Amino acid sequence: MSYGLSKFLKNLLPRKLFYRALLIVAVPIIILQLIITIVFFDSLWIKTNKGMTRALIGEIKTFIVAYDNGKYNNNDLSGLFSIYLDLNVSFKNDVDFKNKINERWFSPIDRTLRRELKANIGDGKYWFDTTLYKELILINIKHNDGYFSFLIPKDRVTSTSARMFGLWITLPALLLITIAIIFLKNQTRPIINLAKAAERFGRGESVDEFRPSGALEIRQAGYEFDKMRKRILRHLNQRSEMLSGISHDLRTPLTRMKLQLALLSDKELSKKMSIDIDEMEKMLNEYLQFTSSSYTEVTETFDISELIENIISKYNNNNISSEIIPRIYMSGKRNLIKRSLHNLIDNALKYGDDIRVLISKKNKSINIIVDDNGPGIPENEYENVFKPFYKIDKGRGSSKSSVGLGLSITSDIIKSHGGNIFLDKSPLNGLRVKVILPL
Repeated sequence: MSYGLSKFLKNLLPRKLFYRALLIVAVPIIILQLIITIVFFDSLWIKTNKGMTRALIGEIKTFIVAYDNGKYNNNDLSGLFSIYLDLNVSFKNDVDFKNKINERWFSPIDRTLRRELKANIGDGKYWFDTTLYKELILINIKHNDGYFSFLIPKDRVTSTSARMFGLWITLPALLLITIAIIFLKNQTRPIINLAKAAERFGRGESVDEFRPSGALEIRQAGYEFDKMRKRILRHLNQRSEMLSGISHDLRTPLTRMKLQLALLSDKELSKKMSIDIDEMEKMLNEYLQFTSSSYTEVTETFDISELIENIISKYNNNNISSEIIPRIYMSGKRNLIKRSLHNLIDNALKYGDDIRVLISKKNKSINIIVDDNGPGIPENEYENVFKPFYKIDKGRGSSKSSVGLGLSITSDIIKSHGGNIFLDKSPLNGLRVKVILPL
C-alpha cells in the first residue's frame, strides 16, 4: 500500500529539480492565500455584504410602508428615494406577477439577496435578476394588484474591498514566486552546466573551459568532476602513447618476418604465414587508427545525409540502394562517424549482394538502417559480436576474413556520440543494423 502511494507521488511530481523546488516554494504560498481568502470571505466580506443587503431591504420596506400610508405623493416619494437613497422605483399595474428564477445559485450576492428577501418580504412575493444589467440589480416585489420594480446599483449590496483585497494578496504572492524562480534558476544552472559538461566529456568533446560554480556542494561536485576528467585524459594519453610505442615495436619484427618469409623455399608455407601476418598487421592498424582518432578529432556540425551519400557513391556498386532524407545535421566527429558507416556497409557487402541503406529523422534522433540479404547472425550472438576480436563460428564469420574489430569499433563510435546500435532480422532475410544518433 505504502509502496503504491510512494510510486504514485513519484510519478505525480515533476522530473526536473527546478520545478520540484518551485513546487516546494509555490504550494505553501498558494495554500496560505487560500486560507486567508476563505477567512476574509467568511469573516469580513460576506458579513459586510449581508449588512449592506439587510440595510437595502430595510429601505425597500420603508418605501413600501410610506407608499401604503398615502400621506405622500407617489411621484415625490419615488423622487426622494431616487435622490437620497439611489433607489429607482416604479409601480407596474400587472396582476400577472411572475416569479422568475434568474438567480445564480453559486453567487454570494444572489444567495444573500435571496435570504434577506425571503425573510423580510416573504417567499413567492419577489424575484430579482443580477445579470440583466451590468451595474444594476433588478428587484421586483409583489404589491396588491401589481408590483414594484426597483433598479439598484450593485455597489449597494457588495463591498469593493474584495477586489482590493484580492489585488493586495495576489501581487505579493506573484512577487515572491518571481523571486523564487530567479533564485532557483541561479541555483540549478550550475547543476545543468555540470550535467552538460559530463555529457560532452562522455561524447569525447573538449570541456577545458568548465568552471565549477553555485553552492558549496555543487562546486565540490564540479571540482571532483574536473579531477576525474583530468585523470581520465591523462590515462588516455598514456594509453595512446603506449599503443604508439607498441605499434612501432611490432611493425619492425612484422616487416622482418615478411622479408624472411619471402626468402623461404617452401612457397606454400610462406603464403599461409604471410596471410596470418597480414591479418595481424590489419588488426593492429585498425585498432591503432581508431584509438588515435578518437581523442584528437574536433567535434563539428555536419550534414550526415550528404556524408552517407558520398560514402555510397564511392563504392560505385549497383548492389547498394538507398532512401536518404536530405539535410539532416548532427554534431560530432565527422571522420569517426564516417569510419563507423564504412564499417557497416563494408560488413554488409562482405556477406550480401543486396544492400539497402535508410536514413530518417524522428523526434530528436537520427535513424540509420543498413540491411543486407546475407546469412545473418544468430539472435543469441547479437551481444557477442560487439566484443573486440570476437568471431562467430558459423554463418558470417567462417567464410570471410575478419579481425573481429569492425562492429566493436563501430559500437564504440556510436555510443561515444550518445547513440546506440541494434541488430535485428532484415526484411531482405539477412542482417539489419540500426543506428540511433542524437540530433
